[in-house]
Amino acid sequence: MDSFSVKEISCPICCEIFRAPVLLSCSHSFCKECLQQFWRTKYTKECPVCRRRSSRDDPPCNLVLKNLCESFLKKGGNESHSSGPEEVCSLHHEKLKLFCLEDKQPVCLVCRDSQKHLNHTFRPISEVVSSHTEELKSLQEQLKHREKIKEECVTIFQHIQCQAEHTERQIKLEFEKLHQFLRDEEEIAIAALREEKEQKNQMMQEKFEELNRHISALSHTIRDLEKMMNGNEVLFLKNFPDAMERVQSLRSDVQLASGALIDVARYLGNLPFRAWKKMQDVVQNTPVILDPNTAHPDLLLSDDLSSLTCSANSQALPNNPERFDEHSCVLGSEGFTSGTHCWDVDVKESSSWGLGITTASNQRKGYDFFDSGVWSVQHRLFEESGFPVVQKLERVRVQLDFDRGTVSFSDPVSNTNLYTFTTTFTETVFPFFYSFSPLKIL
Repeated sequence: MDSFSVKEISCPICCEIFRAPVLLSCSHSFCKECLQQFWRTKYTKECPVCRRRSSRDDPPCNLVLKNLCESFLKKGGNESHSSGPEEVCSLHHEKLKLFCLEDKQPVCLVCRDSQKHLNHTFRPISEVVSSHTEELKSLQEQLKHREKIKEECVTIFQHIQCQAEHTERQIKLEFEKLHQFLRDEEEIAIAALREEKEQKNQMMQEKFEELNRHISALSHTIRDLEKMMNGNEVLFLKNFPDAMERVQSLRSDVQLASGALIDVARYLGNLPFRAWKKMQDVVQNTPVILDPNTAHPDLLLSDDLSSLTCSANSQALPNNPERFDEHSCVLGSEGFTSGTHCWDVDVKESSSWGLGITTASNQRKGYDFFDSGVWSVQHRLFEESGFPVVQKLERVRVQLDFDRGTVSFSDPVSNTNLYTFTTTFTETVFPFFYSFSPLKIL
């Protein structure tokens, strides 16, 4: 009997030598009465050690273990078992069978009747162990919960890195588009400036050449007249009228043409503002931006967060509190607490959809999202998901008047109202989108 310890032939529940041991399918053994009592308190037929569910209500007797325990007891196992320092009272050398609730320690039968434990309350050790088993199970459940949360934290940490890298790439890409737009505008402005410069240079060059011709003609005429006047006055007088007639067209007052300089104001005046105004024609503004941290794993959002599609395979995303886990929904990134707001949604490519608003506190986990705090319309979804829209539409317009407490849905193509909710908003509301096929915010 020295080849095994008493612990190996002791019930994990009562910590006593097995009495009528039974064997579960998971290979763990227990006293029959201990197991039945455990099952009565749990209401489920599971193993107290590994929590595996038992396939039988009446497990078979473990004959080998039963015979081993009986043989051990017949050969003085009781004395051997009670000789251990944790099993025998240090004062009376009696077996510890009771537990003092006041002193929180195991005691023997003699201790119970002693002055030291007068008026104390006692319970059988097996009963106290059973109650502590429940506490232990609670701790085990807490441990499992925290391990699960730890795994989620690891997933979230990894996702944060992916989000940051992807977002940085998109930021650089979007700003590169803006940089390219500004570079193009810069080239256009500089090209126009250089073209005007060439025109003004050409104009001044022509004026310069014209003045040179005039100066040359006048200089030549003046030299001839001066030479004749100094040489022969009669000849000078005879030729003077002809000379003056030749230069008659050059005698008018010559002025520099206006507008000869570069029109600097045309290029520099309000230059950033004009570039910004022009940028508005190529940069789109979406009234509602989708929040990827709330999107169901089946939904794929566009890089600009204005449209969604449904993936055939769920993405490996962290199950953060903000995310939908049952309904294929996603919220807008901005909540509303006042004022009027309006957005159009392209639904022509979607076979089934739901649109509306929901409260910030509405439950996003499980199937209870549509139970309260939702104002929506839906096309070919389940009845509880909103007011049914039967006709096939291209667009749906959502108009929220928070202060008046109205949410209106209309068809902007035919300018017809679909449905209007009237309520009183008491907290922040968010746009939400529900679809199994493409949707786009316009």
